[in-house]
Amino acid sequence: MAERRERAYSEGVAPGRPRLTVSEVQVGEILTRASGFLRAVSSHSLQPYRGCTFGRSLCGVGCYVRQSPWVTRGREWGTFLEVRTNAALAYLASCARERAWARRRGRFSIFLSSATDPFLPQESRYGVTRSVLEAMLDEPPDELILQTHGDRVIDAVALCAELAHRCDLRVHISIESDRDRLPGLPPPAASVAARLAAAGQLRAAGLKVVVTVAPLHPIADPEGFFARIAAVADAVVIDHFIVGDGSPDGSRTRRTRLPEAMAALDPSSLGLDYRDRMVACARTIMPGRVGVSAAGFAGVFA
Repeated sequence: MAERRERAYSEGVAPGRPRLTVSEVQVGEILTRASGFLRAVSSHSLQPYRGCTFGRSLCGVGCYVRQSPWVTRGREWGTFLEVRTNAALAYLASCARERAWARRRGRFSIFLSSATDPFLPQESRYGVTRSVLEAMLDEPPDELILQTHGDRVIDAVALCAELAHRCDLRVHISIESDRDRLPGLPPPAASVAARLAAAGQLRAAGLKVVVTVAPLHPIADPEGFFARIAAVADAVVIDHFIVGDGSPDGSRTRRTRLPEAMAALDPSSLGLDYRDRMVACARTIMPGRVGVSAAGFAGVFA
């Protein structure tokens, strides 16, 4: 049974809102063999935390994980965080076995992370993601995809640059639109400007950087937005919540407040034809550097 040390604190929580409960746990396994949408992207996923403190920000509103009873266990999304303190040791204990399994099918490719953000504010305190990246210096995967919705990834730029010499590493920064706010929804974990700046810093350090416009929100100035991305990233991926949330019709997202907020700005943004128009626009500005949906997350650009 996992060892658990639990404490609760109210850091950054507005009056009247549930406080954030932080648990320190040890896990037996940290590498999960990919399934569903992720199967076309990588062989494995790795979650340094269970839960996500970005759950109360803009990206958390439509996050598909908030509807996973296995993860939430009846808790409100954004109110809990389980810190997997032995994540690095668990990775080292299983990577040889999982590498062998993956290479019988293709590459040992890790998506970090699909159900939390690896660079939450709490990462500066616990350093779980950093410890995993340091472990990968000794036992690197064939490919590592670092996916974040914030700008704190720049704190690990030197470590990522070192790891990029040992594996095929891409940093994905999610920037859903050129808007910082949608009607009636909370602000993002980091502003559009901050995330674009982080992308530029990472690219200047020699890292491969992909901006993931996922899930796609209404864009005020598409040409200007993709021009800004082109200046700081190697590629862009555009993905709509339809299919992108793991359900064929976007039903997971339709149970959240996100579609209503999108429709208030542009009703056409709720359909896949809107995605296709944004893809066409991006390709005029970034030819050969545009990916769509799962194929884009897997590094296929056209």
